[in-house]
Amino acid sequence: MPEEQKDTESAVVPPAPGPRIVDCTQGDTGPALAAAKEVIAEGRVMVMPTDTVYGVCADAFDAYAVQRLLTAKHRGRDMPPPVLIGDEGVMAALAIDVPEAANQLVAAFWPGPLTIICRAQSSLRMDLGETNGTIALRVPDNELAREVLRRTGPLAVSSANVSGQSPATTVREAADQLGVDVALYLDGGPTPGPVPSTIVDFTGYPEGRVVRQGIISLDELRAVSAGVRSFAGETPAPAEETPAPAADAPAGEGTAQNGTGETDGTDPSGTTATPASPTEGPRTA
Repeated sequence: MPEEQKDTESAVVPPAPGPRIVDCTQGDTGPALAAAKEVIAEGRVMVMPTDTVYGVCADAFDAYAVQRLLTAKHRGRDMPPPVLIGDEGVMAALAIDVPEAANQLVAAFWPGPLTIICRAQSSLRMDLGETNGTIALRVPDNELAREVLRRTGPLAVSSANVSGQSPATTVREAADQLGVDVALYLDGGPTPGPVPSTIVDFTGYPEGRVVRQGIISLDELRAVSAGVRSFAGETPAPAEETPAPAADAPAGEGTAQNGTGETDGTDPSGTTATPASPTEGPRTA
């Protein structure tokens, strides 16, 4: 084909843009962290690794950004994402009436694959979807993720996949599913997934009730706080994000399985939270 014809074709039909992937495995992460802060500040969506799976993230205080996250996943507002935070101290600004059992579990398992559901501060300017006044929180055990969170503040997160597909444990898997609906992908190498964070609901149960079994077992939880209740009276089955959950927990961490990252299956609806289905759910990572 003549060179002139090639130039004409490329001008009329430009190549499709590819996902923006930044390698964070080679040392200096300064440019990547600056890019992440810029993307979140602009109300766009990014992907980063957590200690479970890769999570797709947006500014938790920006309703339009959260909707972009849900749209990228093909997910509705009835499946609100959890919120990842950079350290335990942020919890007091986001949640109220946190019982002692929750504080005990947080002290033992954060940073790590534990998502807790609490009552949200009434003054919070967050619109995560149909949360019924609750918020799911997690501190991920991934240094890159926490460095991002220290720069951006709390991030709504869900597992980096289209709902119904397998959660991504590599940045390429995430990019193949979400493509250019995501403004930035931070490549931190493979994550430990696909098992998501364990979710414990404290909104109707001061001692806590497991609504999704993830990496942390019921026995491990009870070794720290003996009163933790099991899922519907039985040990809950492990979940993955829909068809396997945040955190989406993101949470998870992201999901949640949905960590941060995550396959989740929880109903965050206040004092009558419904046990999660092992094949679907709102909160991953």
